Amino acid sequence: MMVVLTNNLLSEVEREAVIEMRHAMHREPELSNREWKTQQRIIETLETFGLAEAKTFHKTGVYVDIQGLAAGPNRSIALRGDIDALPIQESRDDLAYKSQVPGVMHACGHDMHTSIALGTALAFHRMRENFSGRVRVFFQPAEEEEPVGGRTVVNEKLLDGFDAAVGFHVRTDIPAGSYGARAGAVMNSADKFEVELIGTMAHGAKPNAGVDAIAIAGAFINEVQKVVSREMPVDDRAIVTIGTIHGGEARNIICPSVVMTGTIRTASPERRRLLVRRVREIAEGVAAMHRGKADFTSQEGDPPVVNDATMVERFRQLVVQSVGDEKYVEGTASTGSDDFGFYSSCVPSIYFWFGSREPGNESGIHTPTFGASDEILVPTTELAIRYCLELLHS
Repeated sequence: MMVVLTNNLLSEVEREAVIEMRHAMHREPELSNREWKTQQRIIETLETFGLAEAKTFHKTGVYVDIQGLAAGPNRSIALRGDIDALPIQESRDDLAYKSQVPGVMHACGHDMHTSIALGTALAFHRMRENFSGRVRVFFQPAEEEEPVGGRTVVNEKLLDGFDAAVGFHVRTDIPAGSYGARAGAVMNSADKFEVELIGTMAHGAKPNAGVDAIAIAGAFINEVQKVVSREMPVDDRAIVTIGTIHGGEARNIICPSVVMTGTIRTASPERRRLLVRRVREIAEGVAAMHRGKADFTSQEGDPPVVNDATMVERFRQLVVQSVGDEKYVEGTASTGSDDFGFYSSCVPSIYFWFGSREPGNESGIHTPTFGASDEILVPTTELAIRYCLELLHS
């Protein structure tokens, strides 16, 4: 059994609430933008502990402010826990709290993230006479799918006046009981695109009478990857992925139209728009070269998640002091995305990792067999509480 240390910042009843929230959410997972039961469960739990001033946002989200009553710096810190689940059928028969919703499960650990956020809110409410400043805890919906909740946080100016934001994510390649963070971009942006390559229909026996959209598509697929390999720095982690392609009506007809969709990712906020522009230019250029046309559209998704170096160093020191130097793992940056990037685009932020890997829990996130022990929840919650306390009083 994993041995863990805690800071004793949660009361026994708060610890029970943290675990129960995790189990209840896991049993009744809800997809992005449909988290109505989850929202109600969070509000009712907060009210049970005397936090009756919770507000809603993004339809299914919740946030609550806890104002410290002690004298001292008047800093404002935000902490986010995401609440949505994924369209995956769980196959963990060893869990007493296994998902009861067919085809939906918390395969990304958001049930744990929400529980940690809940414990943080409850502890700060109980300790409000012992700290100065303000803590805003977000229970944010729709991290996985558009319209994402992080964009609403920015659009509704819910971080205006805040000094820092704290986010976190379970990580299956870090041992349970260990923690990690690193400075700089730790998650990529993720923008979507669709391109229709337009040719001219003709009989397959007379290709010269038409313009072959499939030939244009083949050229585009080959050329667009050169943006990454020849125009982006190696450390940019740029990726262009074509995920779908549809075209053609019959085997003996020159195809008049091909539609492709994909994603464009980069770790660089500065090169993000450049990369999208270059994909557009290549689509239009390749189409023109083949006597066709290109209709290109894009949609901005999550910005890169960028960690503040000073906040990361403070977190590292806290982990070393709390659980030991061997429990700190810097971790590698990811080419995945998270809408916590909207938070880090507004205020200095940290997005730290807590490990879950141990015997019986080796599967990665977004898999039917993903799982993590309850034992990591309370120590991670208390670490988050202590870290926020340090940020408030710095």
